[in-house]
Amino acid sequence: MKRLFELLIIVVITVSYTSVSAQLVGQDSTRRVITTAVPFLTITPDARAGGMGDAGVATSADANSVHWNPAKLVFVNNDVGFSLSYTPWLGKIINDMSVNYLSGYYKFAKEQAVAVSMKYFDLGEIFFTDNDGNSTGDFNPREVAVDATYSRMLSQKLSVGITARYIHSNLTGNFTSSNPTSGADAKPGNSVAADIAVFYSKDLLLSGTNSNLALGAVISNIGSKLTYSDENNRDFIPTNLRLGSAFTTNLDPYNKLTFALDLNKLLVPSPQFDNSENDKSLLGGIFGSFSDAEDGASEELKEVTISSGAEYWYNDTFAARLGYFMESDEKGNRRYLTMGLGFRYQVFGIDFAYLVPSEQEHPLAETLRFSILFNFDKNKREEDSVTD
Repeated sequence: MKRLFELLIIVVITVSYTSVSAQLVGQDSTRRVITTAVPFLTITPDARAGGMGDAGVATSADANSVHWNPAKLVFVNNDVGFSLSYTPWLGKIINDMSVNYLSGYYKFAKEQAVAVSMKYFDLGEIFFTDNDGNSTGDFNPREVAVDATYSRMLSQKLSVGITARYIHSNLTGNFTSSNPTSGADAKPGNSVAADIAVFYSKDLLLSGTNSNLALGAVISNIGSKLTYSDENNRDFIPTNLRLGSAFTTNLDPYNKLTFALDLNKLLVPSPQFDNSENDKSLLGGIFGSFSDAEDGASEELKEVTISSGAEYWYNDTFAARLGYFMESDEKGNRRYLTMGLGFRYQVFGIDFAYLVPSEQEHPLAETLRFSILFNFDKNKREEDSVTD
């Protein structure tokens, strides 16, 4: 099978959400983009956050909180719910790639909730050839992450959450090279990871208007390195720190407005001139990620991405959203405007989002996201709580 690992690298680079624009134009010493295995874990799965510039750490809870902040899940208003999201991915480059996300929650007590979710990344179809260019068949690369979440309220304002995650990445299938000296064996990669999160929500009365301030923090994908070959070739998964805030104000009984701001930083080693970043351990990579950039603090700050968004609701039925995502041009140069719409009726909801990059012919151009939601209440809610 000709150039198998070159193909593997091309696939990973093409689908990388954290550095797609910089990777497509090539890297140099001034554009040290952080790359990891399974970057699909960082792709925004739902249309609500997708319409708000990928901000979601401290926005109001829903079924997609498993991805953004498992701690806020216990603040969800309903008892049972689920969401299904679909995103055609990198449509400017490939016409059969998509991100699919299914999540569901169950609030079994006033102060406790559990959830499960699955993110499935379909990379479309690729074709293999031998050294003579003859077809040896086709293959459908795919990646999946399965989550289980527990969220608990510690007080009426504070909650914590934890998520356990299994990750499976199958980019080439199982392959053993016919040339033993080439070292071109490949296999699916597997890893396990966890998220830990905290969420704080406080109601405010400002100038006679009911408002709410929410703060959230999440460290996601704390897990083992992943390999597609042997133990000597292991890559970090995208361990990530998210800090976010959201301010919601009720303009009147029918109109509500939310402003959200998220800051994100990958807790993996910065690229080094000697390519030694993958030699670090998991904890060494996490703690060292705040001080290992070649250009010091100025480069560390450039590794922080900013997501900002606004959401307007009319009568809790119709929503309009607007957002902006910004990343340093030396770390990926993703800059795009997002917009979205939402609708709720009884137990049913639907969201739509659209992405407009700042660059012409950008791979992320015309990205669409669709989400449908269902929320239900039990016949009898458990009201007893140790936090009352």
